[in-house]
Amino acid sequence: MSHHPSAHRIEIKTKVNDMRSLVQLNKIKSLGFADKLENCKILEIYTIEKHLTNKDLQKIADALHNPISQSYKIDDYETETPFNFAVEIGFLPGVTDNVANTAKETIEDLLKAKFDHEKEGVYFSTLFLFEGPLSENNAKTIADLLHNQLIERAHIKSHEKFMSDKGMDVIVPRVHLQTKGATVDKIRIDNLSEDELIELGRKGIKNKDGSFRGPLALDLDSLNVIVDYFKKEERPPNDIELESIAQTWSEHCKHTIFAAGLDEDAKTAQKSGTANENNSLPDGLYKGLIKKATNEIRKAKGKKDFCVSVFKDNSGGIIFNENWVITDKAETHNSPSALDPFGGAITGIVGVNRDTIGFGKGAKPIANLYGYCFADPDDKEFIYKDKELKNPALLPRRIINGVVAGVNAGGNCSGIPTPQGWQYFDDRYKGKPLIFVGTIGIIPKYLNGQPSWEKNAKKGDKIVVLGGRVGQDGIHGATFSSEALSEGSPATAVQIGDPITQKKLSDVIVKEARDLCLYNSITDNGAGGISCSIPEMAKECGGCYVELDKVPLKYPNLEPWKIWVSESQERMTLSVPPEKVDQLFDLLQRRGVEATIVGEFNDSGRCVVTMNGEKIMDVDLEFLHEGLPRKHLKSTYTKPHNKEPEFLEPKDYDETSSKSQTRNKALGTQTTGKTLNKILIEMLKRKNICSYSYISYQYDHMVQGMATVYPLQGPGQVNGTASIITPILGSHRGIVISQGINPRYSDIDTYHMAACAIDTAVRNAVAVGGDIDYMALMDNFCWCSSDEEERLGQLKAAVKAC
Repeated sequence: MSHHPSAHRIEIKTKVNDMRSLVQLNKIKSLGFADKLENCKILEIYTIEKHLTNKDLQKIADALHNPISQSYKIDDYETETPFNFAVEIGFLPGVTDNVANTAKETIEDLLKAKFDHEKEGVYFSTLFLFEGPLSENNAKTIADLLHNQLIERAHIKSHEKFMSDKGMDVIVPRVHLQTKGATVDKIRIDNLSEDELIELGRKGIKNKDGSFRGPLALDLDSLNVIVDYFKKEERPPNDIELESIAQTWSEHCKHTIFAAGLDEDAKTAQKSGTANENNSLPDGLYKGLIKKATNEIRKAKGKKDFCVSVFKDNSGGIIFNENWVITDKAETHNSPSALDPFGGAITGIVGVNRDTIGFGKGAKPIANLYGYCFADPDDKEFIYKDKELKNPALLPRRIINGVVAGVNAGGNCSGIPTPQGWQYFDDRYKGKPLIFVGTIGIIPKYLNGQPSWEKNAKKGDKIVVLGGRVGQDGIHGATFSSEALSEGSPATAVQIGDPITQKKLSDVIVKEARDLCLYNSITDNGAGGISCSIPEMAKECGGCYVELDKVPLKYPNLEPWKIWVSESQERMTLSVPPEKVDQLFDLLQRRGVEATIVGEFNDSGRCVVTMNGEKIMDVDLEFLHEGLPRKHLKSTYTKPHNKEPEFLEPKDYDETSSKSQTRNKALGTQTTGKTLNKILIEMLKRKNICSYSYISYQYDHMVQGMATVYPLQGPGQVNGTASIITPILGSHRGIVISQGINPRYSDIDTYHMAACAIDTAVRNAVAVGGDIDYMALMDNFCWCSSDEEERLGQLKAAVKAC
């Protein structure tokens, strides 16, 4: 075993009831290794980078293992388990390691000593010992199947090598950045050609070595506006300013396609605000259809309107009863889940949890929701992200397993029930799955006599960032989500959420700090990190001043622009009155939540950022939020013409019938002469019809004690189309949760696809007792290539239906 200075290795082995190893053995066998694998043993490895005594290590090992079912070795290696190959898998440097984070906190509590973030750490890995007639290539293939090269490392040793080395190597995946981390680059954009500007938007800022930092996702019109702005400022932009504008203006944040004027004469629309065609939408899909329809319905309801916050906060809010408001929010994590299914999915679910915590003064998450669109899990043929066919995308089953596990970890570890969801299969999701996640929250209707959904940062308030630390994970997450997936998709865009850290943050806000009125405003650090959250809150008072060197980092020497735009998880931003800072920080410290003052809100009209006393960003707040040029788009929609299916009478199902053979071919069945009963059973086996109870059995829906109508229903315990929770104990009033989706209907007509999805969601809710007069809908559009005229026409028809 090779040693790393001041690093120790604790190996934990399960002696009895080792179901984890058995499950993994069966999984690997099912992937084509049934005749090559006889046994699999999994060991948990904790690598601790800190000077510790033998007594300390003994105490730590005792705390990390179960003495009834497990044994451990300290700075030693396994000799009792027979195996042919050893494979160890751990995270790459800088990737969020949740198990290690929890172990580190355990050790700090145990030893009453803190780790030095810059020099010490805990790292978790998993050691697989495989027994059987495996070749080295077999072992490598299994290692490839077990780890994601984007975020994980794998090391392989034969039994002979393992024994001669006295175990696996001690690897410390610490991030080492160049010491020139504080540099800021000026970017000359005023002298770039049109082609060079387009390249800048697509690939990002060019480094001195010729590589690119990653997509800004800015089109030519937007870049020309930026060029003009900095000409007026009489200086070139710093890299942090360009990156900040790109995050704020991204499709992910600004929904530029939904805001664009559509099918109108741009000049006419600009002059009159109207268009000269009935089919035109000068106000765009969002304002002209979705927002307009909602406002008209609310106006018609008059005093019966139950909406309190729509289209303006992290979630939407409606009245639950005379004392409570409930919130709803969903989003997608499609591109991240295609790269790292577990990380993308867990980041998505803890992200919408934070959107709930960031609603108004802070709502409590009470239910998680999910929706998955996958390709066929039995499809084992690779597709590639590059033209040279060297960079394969993950196979559908790998994506499915990772996504289901990610939402599981996010909800179950946070104590939030997951009562409702769905899955859908179509081969066209093979390139990129759709991963919907949502959260329902609850908040008192009034706090200290004021409406709980109202918040306002004030001049002089301190900017407080609390929760997790900042790292390179999540760089370009917002701009990356606005681009097509390709071989150049940045690994730094992938994040892994930490539900344990977030649970502490959530509880201290919604159970204590909120009701003590210790802050004036709150929002989550989601897309764009603090580059979006702080300027967004600054709109409430008119300006902000940020000292970037005060932001807590996971490791030293992170470049300023990365600190500013990183989407590292589990972070919220608060606007705190100076006289309440001490009380808040005392509370946070007692609850184990890290917090730092990083600046102050003001009314300067500017967003100013400094690093070590040097001003590195100074941008007009109005330009940052409203300077994005509005698009004017054209759409066309050619409805497909499909042949009407032939109606078959039951008498046509006959083993000698040619119609029966035709029907069998259409259904994809291989034999003729099937009885109707057998045909029905075959249909019920289809992946889009059969139960997905395997998900519901994994997702805790009983925690918090609110489940009334459960996700698994009936004698067969299959997934219902709606569920109910009762958030107020003792109350007979509940929340009905349902959904509707039918993507394949889009092949026939996108208008009726959307209409039928809504109709389905409403009927599902009514079927369990939902009141159609007290019902709120939340839409979520996932549309590929929606800047193409034909695709945009399809989207327009769907939005019209809504």
